[in-house]
Amino acid sequence: MTEMKTEYGYRKIWTITYPVLLSLLMQQLIGVTDTAFLGRVGEVELGASALGGIFYLVVYMVGFGFSVGAEIIMGRRNGEKNYGAIGEIFGNGTVFLVGLAVAMFAVSQVFGPGLLRMSISSDAVYEAATTYTRWRVFGFFFSFVAIMFRAFYMAVTRTRILTANSIVMVGSNVVLNYLLIFGRCGFPELGIAGAAIASVIAELISMLFFVVYTATRPDRNRYGLLRRRPVRWAVQKQILGVASWTMIQFFVSCGTWMFFFVAIEHLGERSLAVSNIVRNVGAVLYLFVSAYATTGGALVSNLMGKGLQEQVMPLCRRVVVMSAVCTLPLVLAAACWPRAVMHVLTNDTGLIAAAVPSLYVMLVSYVFAVPGYVYFLAISGTGNTRATLRIELAILAAYMAYTWFTAMYLRTDVAVAWFAESIYGWLLLVVCYSYMRRAAWRGKVI
Repeated sequence: MTEMKTEYGYRKIWTITYPVLLSLLMQQLIGVTDTAFLGRVGEVELGASALGGIFYLVVYMVGFGFSVGAEIIMGRRNGEKNYGAIGEIFGNGTVFLVGLAVAMFAVSQVFGPGLLRMSISSDAVYEAATTYTRWRVFGFFFSFVAIMFRAFYMAVTRTRILTANSIVMVGSNVVLNYLLIFGRCGFPELGIAGAAIASVIAELISMLFFVVYTATRPDRNRYGLLRRRPVRWAVQKQILGVASWTMIQFFVSCGTWMFFFVAIEHLGERSLAVSNIVRNVGAVLYLFVSAYATTGGALVSNLMGKGLQEQVMPLCRRVVVMSAVCTLPLVLAAACWPRAVMHVLTNDTGLIAAAVPSLYVMLVSYVFAVPGYVYFLAISGTGNTRATLRIELAILAAYMAYTWFTAMYLRTDVAVAWFAESIYGWLLLVVCYSYMRRAAWRGKVI
């Protein structure tokens, strides 16, 4: 099938993807700037911010999983040209996420310190991580609303606004980090607490940006956005029918990532700091994989709504090619100049030298992750979110078993533990590609 006959050729995929990529890059810079600033404060703060940040991410991903489910349904309705239903899904989804933010904030405040205490062996790291999370969880109230706007704009394939929003958010975070971590321009010197507060304020600014932009768009009436409408339990049930599986999936996935860092913390504060550096380098590379895979999932949902199931697999192949072309050269560049890349995050030459082997191991995983994640989100795009949960649980079981055996049982070198990423990527590729080739997903109705 030639590109002229397809609904989404290379040019269209790129048009939709590059704003998503830029927005993800800008969002990732929040974590990178936190690491860059705290890397100049101390190794304890650097490692604690990794654990505190992942703790926040684990809870945040529950809300993000709900928004992905809503996005899948809105994308299907967009393909069907049922625009009025999109606004109803958006409104009911936002109400649910606000309630979820309140619940998650309360749970984090009550149980967060105890969970961190059970997980972290170093008293210094525990105190710093607790300080960070105490402030960071206020961000739920703003980030949970913002991700619903993101889901809407992804579903209707109008992604340029995501870039502008992220630029504003990151710019705010960088300035606030400088002011609050080091106490510049008359602000108090708050250290790791300043990094958390800066991120929360940046998320508030992001949410307000989405609200103001959407309220001023003339076509918001087409979708029925920002209207007062009663909560309809039938709509909530419809969203949860898809989203409940993605919520569990993202929670378990990020919980496993938390388990990985807890296991690394038992190898020592230096190993934890090394892993935070490697994580941030890998996260930048992952943006390219995520941007293309996320776009692919949204387009699969639209194709299903249009009844063009036969175009799904060719679309996935094009997305894999484009993702590889963008990602793998960056992987090679990081492998050729590892010290220069990591120097952006810390000026500690001893820490950089210790992190080089782990960085090389992490980079290998992208050979498998590039195609694997594209097919994984394509399965979600078809509406088969229960299948993605089953796949994720099975693969993560192998990931956790390897991590426990190498880091907590053998207490091996941190670089050996990082090979878990390659195991995950390879299994994801094999299982998800086989599913898309053989499973009966073409008739899925949502």
